[in-house]
Amino acid sequence: MKNRKRSVTENCVQSGLLLFFCCAFCFCACNSNKPNAPKVVISKAPGTREFAEKLSNLLVPVDTPGKKQLNNIAVNLRFAYQLNEYAPIWLKDGKSTEAAEKLLTELENTTWDGLDTGRYHIASLRKLLADSTIVKNVNKQIAADTALTFTYLHASHDLLFGTIKPASVDSLWFHANDSAWEAPELLANKDNKFPSLEPYRSKLPTYSMMLADHRHYAQLSTDSLLLDAIEATKAISNYATTDIVQRKAVQYVIKTELPWLRSLNDSEKENIKQAISNYQYYMDIKVSGKLDSFTVARLTRSPQQIINELKINMERVRWMQQEVGKLYILIDIPAMELFFRKDGMDMMHMRIVVGKLERQTPSLVANMANVVINPPWGVPPTILKKDVLPGITKSGRKYLDKKGLKVYDKKGKNIDASKVNPKNYKNYMYKQDPGDDNSLGYVKFNLPNPWDIYLHDTPHRDDFVKRNRFLSSGCVRLEQPQQMALYILSDLEKKRYTQERLDSVIDTHKTRWEILKTKIPVHIVYLTNFEDTNGRHLRYLRDIYSRDERLLAAIK
Repeated sequence: MKNRKRSVTENCVQSGLLLFFCCAFCFCACNSNKPNAPKVVISKAPGTREFAEKLSNLLVPVDTPGKKQLNNIAVNLRFAYQLNEYAPIWLKDGKSTEAAEKLLTELENTTWDGLDTGRYHIASLRKLLADSTIVKNVNKQIAADTALTFTYLHASHDLLFGTIKPASVDSLWFHANDSAWEAPELLANKDNKFPSLEPYRSKLPTYSMMLADHRHYAQLSTDSLLLDAIEATKAISNYATTDIVQRKAVQYVIKTELPWLRSLNDSEKENIKQAISNYQYYMDIKVSGKLDSFTVARLTRSPQQIINELKINMERVRWMQQEVGKLYILIDIPAMELFFRKDGMDMMHMRIVVGKLERQTPSLVANMANVVINPPWGVPPTILKKDVLPGITKSGRKYLDKKGLKVYDKKGKNIDASKVNPKNYKNYMYKQDPGDDNSLGYVKFNLPNPWDIYLHDTPHRDDFVKRNRFLSSGCVRLEQPQQMALYILSDLEKKRYTQERLDSVIDTHKTRWEILKTKIPVHIVYLTNFEDTNGRHLRYLRDIYSRDERLLAAIK
């Protein structure tokens, strides 16, 4: 079915007259007097009546497209012309308008969004508009105008939602994009102004950085001096004794890729060390200031390889909501960092611990519902099977006592732990009381979602100084949970919480629930390009869950 649609689209755009008849086939030509069809209003504007009458007989009227028809470009094309009283959208007096020319230019510029501009048949569109006989041929006018409208709807939808279904390449991407796509309405109410594609791009600051870096690396792909420096760097074999030519090659690659970096030392040796350290940070390599195999491998990547990485992540951003709002938490899994933002400013930034390789943290968006002080912990099924069962098998009650796990039957009655064994362990529930050794620490942030993912404190504070922080069972552990709780409860909820009050509640070891009135969306995403801590430049991060390759293959 997908191939059939693509074939129809290509033929439509390649030939004006053929498009006219393809439209008649695709949109099921019939007269507008079909029973129960919406009322047809035809434009009476000078010079458009013949166009409108022919087009109205060609396109079946539709009611307002529902959610199930959101991805049906043909239905939305019909709806756009219906709203526009079947008048031309891109032509005037049979001639191409400035809006049509601007659309073609913007379609070409979608290459910087990592989109394949071949999807839009730009050369064929230009050929349609350049036909000298179009002025006197209303059929060709309809062909050209509907082709431009179809392509506008297609490109705007691609920019807003992406070109690939997330589930086809990432089984753990659940971050729904419920952005409003109002392209048909915008086309019908453009008042002779150009309906730019810009409003459909993501408003996430990261996306604009990706666009800028794509242009930057596209220029570098033809920089012969850079390509020579990359080849010289490839020749490095002994990282400790590189010769002057190789050192200069390394410096040139770093300076050219990251031109904003500035040297602060007078010593050439220290400048090189500082440049390498900065480069290692931005490329997510262990910072040492020394050349090693990982650093050289990254230095010798071609600009096109980096562009491919940007394309992958721009597509992922398009899977997210276009507008993230003025107040939100953004968690990037590969960066293993959390950003709490309000009015475009980072109110908090901290390291986090995410899911280990065998229990990966999914991508999702959910509103924070409450803050729990002194949370109890109930063992979830996955941890019960993979952690608790082996512990019971090996040590029985000693394991449960060591972990502070109490056993309850299905009615909530406390059971003697000595009765639990590997054969009957599924008959019981296991919980930890609040306290210093509780797996959730002193604070938990609930985000109701089907995957039972939440944010929480942890007694394992030494994990946050580690470079590899994919260590949890899927939930997100916070480096500064108490500070975040105080910010939410005091600054946002106005509950007059202080550190002293929080400490006193914690000391009671009794669970306290603070229900939130403030809407705080939490976006958990998987982006291997993400902002630095200053929010000015992109970092190129490790693909810790090995998800990039499959998405790149789908894009290609």
